[in-house]
Amino acid sequence: MTRGNQRDRDRERAQARTTGKGKQKDDGLTPEQRRERDAKALQEKAAKKAGQAASGSGDAGDKSNKK
Repeated sequence: MTRGNQRDRDRERAQARTTGKGKQKDDGLTPEQRRERDAKALQEKAAKKAGQAASGSGDAGDKSNKK
């Protein structure tokens, strides 16, 4: 076996990276509160994007390739 213990070490490293990380679903909010928070964040993001589009960014964000 030419790899030796590399496979085992890689598995241990991968497990160490994932341990203790990840999304924490327990943020103290009810599902309804979470929906409201997320909806508000999306509205703010859309308003910011609309404000940038109206402020004169023009077609700089247009990624269509017109020839």
